[in-house]
Amino acid sequence: MGRIVIDPAKCMGCGACVRTCTAGALSMNESDEAKNRLHRIAVIDAGLCTLCSSCVSGCKFDAIKMETEKAAVTDYHGVMVFAEQTEGEFLPVAFELLGKGRELSDDLNVKLMATYFTAKTTDEEINKEAAALIKAGADTVFAVKENEKAVKLEESFAERICAIVEREKPEILLTGATMFGRSLAPRVAANLKTGLTADCTVLNIDKETGLLQQTRPAFGGNLMATIICPKNRPQMATVRPGIMIASQKDETRKGEVVIENTEASSVAGIEILEAVKAAKTESIKDAKIIIDCGRGIGSKKNLKMVKELCEKLGAAYGCSRPLVDTGMCEYPHQVGQTGCTVAPDLLITLGVSGAIQHLAGISNAKKIIAVNTDPDAPIFTAAHVKIVADCMDVVKDMLANI
Repeated sequence: MGRIVIDPAKCMGCGACVRTCTAGALSMNESDEAKNRLHRIAVIDAGLCTLCSSCVSGCKFDAIKMETEKAAVTDYHGVMVFAEQTEGEFLPVAFELLGKGRELSDDLNVKLMATYFTAKTTDEEINKEAAALIKAGADTVFAVKENEKAVKLEESFAERICAIVEREKPEILLTGATMFGRSLAPRVAANLKTGLTADCTVLNIDKETGLLQQTRPAFGGNLMATIICPKNRPQMATVRPGIMIASQKDETRKGEVVIENTEASSVAGIEILEAVKAAKTESIKDAKIIIDCGRGIGSKKNLKMVKELCEKLGAAYGCSRPLVDTGMCEYPHQVGQTGCTVAPDLLITLGVSGAIQHLAGISNAKKIIAVNTDPDAPIFTAAHVKIVADCMDVVKDMLANI
C-alpha cells in the first residue's frame, strides 16, 4: 500500500508530526541519523502507522513523504463487489451490485468477486452463507471473519478490504451507497490512491477502451456526468440502493469461497463504550405502492388529502426535494437521487415536474402514472400513463370513488 518516509536532512525536530499523529506512531528519538545533529529528529514506528498521512500535511518543512508502490494498471483484472451485511443478513443492494457486476465482468470477460464480513465461526456456516452470493453471480467470495459482537468500524473494514484488493487486484470495486458504504468507500479509495465516483446511476464498459463509465447527476441534478478513471486502479464507484436490478439466483452455480482470518489492527483514538440499535422504521423503499407529491399539490392542507388517499390505497407517500426544503414533508419521504431510490409496483406522481435526480430515483418503478397540468413536463417521459390535469382534482375524484 505504501509507507511514510522521513527525510533526516529536512527534519527540524519541531515535534509537530508527533502531535498530529493519532496512532502514536511518531516520536522524537536519537536515531542513527541524528547522532551528528544538534537536535532530535522524528522516527516512525511502522507497526503502529495507519498511513493516514496527517503527518505529511502537518509538516511545514516538507520532511515527511508518503511513498506508494502501485502495480501497473494492466496488472488489474476482475470485478469485485463489497456485500454489506446487517445483523447477519445481506442487504438487498449487495445482490443489486452482483447483478450489475455480473454484467460488467461478462463484458470484460473476467471473473466476478465478492467480499464481505461474517460473524459465522465454522467453515460450514460460512460456506453456506457465502453460497447466496455465488448463486447471485459471484465466481469467488472472500469471507472475512468478524467478531459477532463487534461494532462496524470503517477504518477496520477498510484496512482488510484494501489488503484483499492489493492481493487480488480487481480492476473495478463496487460498494453500495448505504450510510456505512458512503463512509467506507472513501477510506478504501484514499488508502489505495485511486478515484471514487459516488452515487452512480449508470455503469457501463466502454467497448473501445475497456474503462468503466460511471454516470451520476451533477450540478444539482441539472445534467448527467460520465466519469472515467484511466490512470489508477481499481476503478471505484458507489451505487445507491434500488438503482440496479438484482440478477436472478441460479441454484446450480458453483464458485470458490476463500475464508480470510486476518485481524485488523486496533483503531487509534476510537473506543466503543456502548452500541445502541436505532428503532426500526418503515421505509418507502420497500413500499409496493407509492404516491409521490411535488410542488403541484399546492399546500400542506392538500398534503393531508394525499395522505388520506394513501391510507385508502395502502400506499406510502413520497415527495420531491422542494417539499422537504420548504418543510412540508420530512426527509425520509424524499424520493430521488438525493433521497430514496424506489422501485414500487405502482407509482403515482402528483404535481411532480420531473427533475433529472427525481427521475433517477423512480426509474425502476414497474408502472408510473403521472398527473401534471403541464403537458410538456419531463415526468411524462418516464410515465406509462399520462394525465394532464390538476393533480388535486384527481385526488378528490379518487377519494370520492374508492
